[in-house]
Amino acid sequence: MPQLLMPYTDLAASDEIIANTKLWLERAVIGLNLCPFAKSVFVKKQVRYALTAATTADELLAEIESELNRLRDTDPAELDTTLLIHPQAMTDFLDYHFFLAEVDALNRNLGYDGVFQIASLHPQYEFAGSEPDDIANFTNRSPYPTLHLLRESSIDRAVAAFPDAESIFERNIETMERIGHEGWKKLWLA
Repeated sequence: MPQLLMPYTDLAASDEIIANTKLWLERAVIGLNLCPFAKSVFVKKQVRYALTAATTADELLAEIESELNRLRDTDPAELDTTLLIHPQAMTDFLDYHFFLAEVDALNRNLGYDGVFQIASLHPQYEFAGSEPDDIANFTNRSPYPTLHLLRESSIDRAVAAFPDAESIFERNIETMERIGHEGWKKLWLA
């Protein structure tokens, strides 16, 4: 059972949230190869699924700080990356989008700029200039609002091992356009 930060009182709900996030990671992120670096840390069990009951921006920022410090203090061989799942905070994508500036400022203020990177995932993710139902948005759509805390050193190693890392974004959009909305829905039927 993953450690809960601001714990859910409903353990069945927390189990379901973690299970849905793992399923998304397996079927979408790894299964569609949206992130060619994800499989290795997943197989080695170096991903932390940190679920928080935070409901406000301030509570979530405190949780982010705690998780960044945990990453700092833990050997990468044991814990390489964290998915901070926050289903009760920043549920509106526009609020979430603007909150990301606060997240980046926190990372800098803690002295972690260049040490950690924080990627954004959200069930309503929408790239600038796209329509809400554009299939390309689904490359960053997770089951719950989630912040992905990554070590810069791990990203550097992965990019060095992947010959054409800058093409990942374009390849992901091509993958999503190829499978379309029907293919996305089929991922969840099995």
